[in-house]
Amino acid sequence: MASQGKPEGGRQRGSIRRHRDALQVRVSAGKDPVTGDRIVLTDSVVIERPGNERSERAAWKEAEKLRTRLLAEADSLKVARTKSTFGALLDQWLPQAEIDPTTRMNYEWIIRDHIRPVLGDVPLVLLLRDASERLERFYADLRRCRQRCDGKPFVEHRVAGPHECREVKHRRPSHRPSAGWLENHDCAATGCGVVECQLHKCKPYAASSVRSVHAIISGALSAAVRWNRIPYNPAPAVRLPPKRKPQPRPPSSEDMARIIEAAHEASEEWGTYVWLSAVTGARRGEVAALQWEDVDLAGAVVVLNENYVRGPDGMLIKDTKTHQGRRVALDPETVALLERRKAATAKQLASLGLELTGKTWVFSAKLDFSSPRDPGALTRRYSRLVAKLGIETQLKELRHYSATELLTSGVDLRTVAGRLGHGDGTTTLRHYAAWVGAADKAAAAAIGSKMPKLRSTAGPESA
Repeated sequence: MASQGKPEGGRQRGSIRRHRDALQVRVSAGKDPVTGDRIVLTDSVVIERPGNERSERAAWKEAEKLRTRLLAEADSLKVARTKSTFGALLDQWLPQAEIDPTTRMNYEWIIRDHIRPVLGDVPLVLLLRDASERLERFYADLRRCRQRCDGKPFVEHRVAGPHECREVKHRRPSHRPSAGWLENHDCAATGCGVVECQLHKCKPYAASSVRSVHAIISGALSAAVRWNRIPYNPAPAVRLPPKRKPQPRPPSSEDMARIIEAAHEASEEWGTYVWLSAVTGARRGEVAALQWEDVDLAGAVVVLNENYVRGPDGMLIKDTKTHQGRRVALDPETVALLERRKAATAKQLASLGLELTGKTWVFSAKLDFSSPRDPGALTRRYSRLVAKLGIETQLKELRHYSATELLTSGVDLRTVAGRLGHGDGTTTLRHYAAWVGAADKAAAAAIGSKMPKLRSTAGPESA
């Protein structure tokens, strides 16, 4: 049967032609304005019983319907303004995206390791047509294994190229595995250690991480809509993994007392850091970024307007996570601790012939207090501390502790949210207020006292 692309009565857009046991439908979608290449949308209809007249006619009817759909799609794509790939779109979108350096570093890593290997070569036209199916399958693979393995066992090699599966793994952060990393220094002399290549173990991507991947993809597709590359953003229609309900586990008051005592026994500075983190509910980088000009001991106030984080070029000082500073009041005992910390700092600097100024860091690993402490090192130190005490908690959960203790003590939600740096109380309640038995019992007593009293009945119950 000949092509039916040009029936009687005039010229018709698109064509239908026989290709083996199927009918191939082709529709022109115009030219790429960048490359000038012709863009053709194609699809096919399988003939159930080739050679059977009824099956042939049914297939041609379906092909005509398919041609109509492709024509509508070509029109909705505005003559398919581009057939560039999604990877090319990411290359254009990321440099102009208004995000802070830390977020940009994370986005670059996610794009390089996860998005580009799967979607980098996919044309935007094809991604638009099957975004839901393609992205949901991609996210399901990440939720199963972040390396998207095929489920078969294999060895994760430490280095590229031929080797005996027993190579040096650097423990120093400055010597991370990379091309030629064995040539940079004498591993035996520095004692970096030796580790064997290991059998792969699937590690699923968290639902929150998958949502971060989706945020990047959706942001790039939104830019493509603004740039008239595609008519609409298909990302909102994609089904995402459900958010895991927050399960805060802050230390109890008894455990907090043990943690504080152990931290102060280790050092005055370390004990003050843990104490201040607990009473202010500040993020680890916010406390690390404190300078003495941010601490008003006379007014009993600490100003939290900076954050010490790791960026693409190393550690850097930036604004807070919510891009808004805040002033947090301090109690007398916290002020006394900070006064002792300031005196100890001034004494140490004086021994070096230096003076304490407003720009001096409150917490520093340097003898001259020339730089703040690394928040990552503080997290690891806290983990070792609580592990030694047999307490299951993390440094970030000192924010949970602060929120929970304040709320159960009757402090209003707006004040607690302000101390933690939240825009409103929704985030505070959802993420940081743990369920406390004492507060629940108080709530039960309160509602019970409002209930009407029942009249007691004398004698046995009547039938």
